Amino acid sequence: MANKVNEYRLGELFCGPGGIAWGALQARSGKENSHVVHAWANDYDADTCRTYTRNICPDQPESVICSDVRDLDIASLPPIDAFAYGFPCNSFSGVGKHQGLANEKFGQLYKYGIEVMKTHHPLWFIAENVSGIRSAGSGDFKKILEDMREAGYKLTVNLYKAEEYGVPQTRHRVIIVGISNDVKDVEFKVPAPTNQAGNYKSVGEALADIPEGAPNSLARPMQKKVVERLSYIQPGENVWQAEARNPDFPEELKIHTKTRISQIYRKLDPSKPAYTVTAAGGGGTFMYHWKENRELTNRERARIQTFPNDYKFYPDDGEKYNAKAYNSVRKQIGMAVPCELARIIVQAVLDSFNHIDYPSVEPNLKE
Repeated sequence: MANKVNEYRLGELFCGPGGIAWGALQARSGKENSHVVHAWANDYDADTCRTYTRNICPDQPESVICSDVRDLDIASLPPIDAFAYGFPCNSFSGVGKHQGLANEKFGQLYKYGIEVMKTHHPLWFIAENVSGIRSAGSGDFKKILEDMREAGYKLTVNLYKAEEYGVPQTRHRVIIVGISNDVKDVEFKVPAPTNQAGNYKSVGEALADIPEGAPNSLARPMQKKVVERLSYIQPGENVWQAEARNPDFPEELKIHTKTRISQIYRKLDPSKPAYTVTAAGGGGTFMYHWKENRELTNRERARIQTFPNDYKFYPDDGEKYNAKAYNSVRKQIGMAVPCELARIIVQAVLDSFNHIDYPSVEPNLKE
C-alpha cells in the first residue's frame, strides 16, 4: 500500500450536514498541494443528506446514500483513502442514560465504521464522539479502541477543546485519528492549540459579520412571556442568576424546577465563546442573544459551528417560519463537528503524510 497519495478520497458514515467534510476539503498540504476529495457519504436523515449534497458534492448527488447504516452494502462502496465518522453519541452522552454499548439501538453503531476499515483499508480515519464516551458503560471506550486497533490502525486519542482551535464555542469532543499499520513512516501528532485562554474567539466576534439575506436566518417566533423573561437576564446569565441578582424579578416569570441546568434561559456573553450548540431543544435551551431578547437563528448557530455564511441547510427557510423545518436544521447544526476544528485536524493528517513538521502537543487522554 502506498504511504502517500496527492488526493485522498474521503468516505463518511453518519456524515451529518458536512462539518467534517467541509473542513477536510479546505485543508491543503505541501508543495504538491495534497488535499481531500469527496468519494461517498451516508446518513439516515433525508434533510441532512440534502444539506450535505448541496454543500459538499452538488455534482455527485448519487454519492450521498440516504439510508440506515444497517442497510448499507459497505462492500460495494467505491474505494477510499480516508474515512470519517462521528458515530451516534446518544448512548454515550451524559444527557441520556449513558448506557454505552448496552444500548441496542445506538451503542453498537460504531462497528459499521470498523467494517469500513476492514473492508476498504483507508490510509487514515477520523472518529468523533462526545467526551462522555470515556465513562459510558463498563470498559466500553477501551473496547471501541481495541476494535479499531484490531482493524489495523495505530491510534492517537485526544479530547479536543474547540475554543482552543479558533471555534467561538466551548465544545469538548473526543477525536480519534487512526493511521493504517501498513503506513510505516507516518506518525500523527495532536496539533497544538491555536488559541489560549484570554484570546479565544468570542461569540460576539463570530456573529458580527453575517450578511443580510444569508440562508437559514429566520427567527423563531417568541412567546410574549419568554421575551419579557429574557429582558431581565443580563449577558452571560441564566434565569436563576438573574432572579438571584434582582429582588424585583417577577414571580410569574420564574422557573420552578427541581433540576437547574445552567443553560436554561441563558444569554450568551459576547466577550466569550458560546456555550455548546446542541441538537436537542426545548425548555429554554435554545441559546439566547445577549442584546436582543430572542433565541439565536439557525444561521447564528451555524456561524458558531464555523460553517461559512453561504452554507445552506435544508429544509430552506421559505417565506415564513416553519417549525418542522426550523427544528430539522437546528438538529443538523447541533450534531455537526465544527468545520474549523475538522480542518485543523485534517491539515495535521496531511502534513503528517507529507512529513511536514507542525506545532504539536502530547495527547491529553489516558486510555
